[in-house]
Amino acid sequence: MQTANSIAGVYKPGNGDAFQAVNPASGETLEGIFHRAGKSAVDEAMQAAAAAAVIYSQIGKDRKAHFLRTIATEIEATGSLVIKRASEESGLPHARLTGELGRTTGQLRMFADLVEEGSWVQAVIDTAQPNRHPLPKPDIRRMLVPLGPVVVFGASNFPLAFSVAGGDTASALAAGCPVIVKAHPAHPGTSAIIAAAINTAVQQCDMPTGVFSLLYDNGYDTGALLVKHPITKAVAFTGSYKGGMALLQLAAERKDPIPVFAEMGSVNPVLLLPGALEKRPAELATSLAASITQGGGQFCTKPGLLLTLRSPGLEEFITTLAAGIRQTLPVPMLTAGICHQYQHHAEGKLAAQGVELLAEAGGGDASIKYPTHPMLAKVSAQTFLQSPDLQEEVFGPYAMLVVAENMEELQAVAAALPGQLTVTIMAEKEEHSLHTTLIRQISQLAGRIVFNGVPTGVEVCAAMQHGGPFPASTDSRFTSVGTAAIYRFARPMAWQNCADEWLPGELKAGNPLNILRTTDLTTARL
Repeated sequence: MQTANSIAGVYKPGNGDAFQAVNPASGETLEGIFHRAGKSAVDEAMQAAAAAAVIYSQIGKDRKAHFLRTIATEIEATGSLVIKRASEESGLPHARLTGELGRTTGQLRMFADLVEEGSWVQAVIDTAQPNRHPLPKPDIRRMLVPLGPVVVFGASNFPLAFSVAGGDTASALAAGCPVIVKAHPAHPGTSAIIAAAINTAVQQCDMPTGVFSLLYDNGYDTGALLVKHPITKAVAFTGSYKGGMALLQLAAERKDPIPVFAEMGSVNPVLLLPGALEKRPAELATSLAASITQGGGQFCTKPGLLLTLRSPGLEEFITTLAAGIRQTLPVPMLTAGICHQYQHHAEGKLAAQGVELLAEAGGGDASIKYPTHPMLAKVSAQTFLQSPDLQEEVFGPYAMLVVAENMEELQAVAAALPGQLTVTIMAEKEEHSLHTTLIRQISQLAGRIVFNGVPTGVEVCAAMQHGGPFPASTDSRFTSVGTAAIYRFARPMAWQNCADEWLPGELKAGNPLNILRTTDLTTARL
């Protein structure tokens, strides 16, 4: 395992602070000493990315697709090595990480298919009309082109699928953009193993070496340098509201502001309507208990807020949900810092006036160094509305039940909530027409609406929307999951009266790439 910073395929030791990964289950310090990348390393990586951008943006779609598939193959070749290290650095079980590895390679191949098919560039052609009166119409052709070098921040809760070769990197490479990854300090060893696989793919596919670099940092300095560097054209981040807003501010303060596509989490409210509670309280409680505690509650789509009316079925729901929370065995939290923050924020909510603790899990494996303690709290709608702090996310297996006395209170709670990644609606069929106003109101908050299911488990597909109105994400028009994630890293560009030989293949006469495109408002492969 190479522990040096990887800059355009060359390993160069950093000269900044040294640090090591820590196993959050045991507290053990893991093998490998990593060094923070300083200003010179950042500048070298960015200069290499700028040189690569000129070449990589012109490489044909089939070669790009082959490159993405080769990365997937090389990652699979790391097999048990990367899963073992990822488990040691995150405390996540091998089974979970095996599935995450499959998601990582699967989405790389998914983007390869998208690039190979080619129509994602949205080629539009308006042919010339020289005899049009009173003025002739020029020939105008437009398509999406790469933004340029993209900085990707590795996430803490997905050491594979949202990290070095995760969805942000895959979609940026697919769009034709070089990528510079700032490795998450909690799993530098995992990052090193994946970076080596990407470097191998770069060599095998004869890609420009600056198309990928990996830099380490155990703090914030390197990330800030990357965001502020004049060559950087976009930033992708998955993490906390505080972290995302810090990056957004840095990007806005630049001489040339750049987009920051930050997914910053949410409380993912679940609306429990009376009919559903009355007919299936135990079923709803069981599924929600599992969703709240899944993965130690360390998913950005964890349901953290349950909204309901005082109604028949509520007490059975509470009893079953509380039992499910108490029976959950603690698991390691991702890092010591996340564990401490969870305890701090959860205890702060519980200390607020009018908040009642309904259940807390205990026991389990006493050897776990930084364990989860799932909790369920309850508060009245009136108290919730008077305490804005209760609306904030607690990252971990904590959820709050908000009980309204009437529909007006429930609507007021929905109106008070900010943007969310997801909103879940538990309702019987007939309730959709009975509570149309409330359902429409709460639906406006979300990027994804889930009906009679749980929000955890984000399908990687073309239709997925993972991103929502602020503060769930910095730009609700985009997703960080699924093939549409590619559009974050491209911009439209038009060619007017351009000679055919100077046009990109996607816009040439005769459609030599055989992609789906729109010509004079007719969409076809023409």
